[in-house]
Amino acid sequence: MEETILEAASASKSPFSTEFEFTLPRGYIDADGNVHGDGVMRLANAKDEIAPLSDPRVRANKAYLVILILSRVIVRLGSVTDVTPEVVEELFSADLSYLQEFYRRINGEGDLAIPASCPSCGHKFDVEFSCLGK
Repeated sequence: MEETILEAASASKSPFSTEFEFTLPRGYIDADGNVHGDGVMRLANAKDEIAPLSDPRVRANKAYLVILILSRVIVRLGSVTDVTPEVVEELFSADLSYLQEFYRRINGEGDLAIPASCPSCGHKFDVEFSCLGK
């Protein structure tokens, strides 16, 4: 059964967790042909979002901001522990999209689904809450 991004983030976090495990849909393929799919992302801090804004690559192309931010907050990708912008550049687009959504979820920038169950029949479902007041 496919695990949702929120379930992946929720399953691995304790009350004060700052690191969250994930599994990429496709996986990063390194120069030797090894596929790295499991990883860990930490919560972002203010510097993670501000420091890349002065990078010349971001000034030339605003879309590059996500590459720099993700390279700062991904702690591990398979056996790769030095996740550089060049590593993030090599990800498949499906993996980049997944990581962007994962980042939004763990940093509280997206919708939050809370597991719930019907008191009458026991049916389990998620109740969606917006973290942005939408």
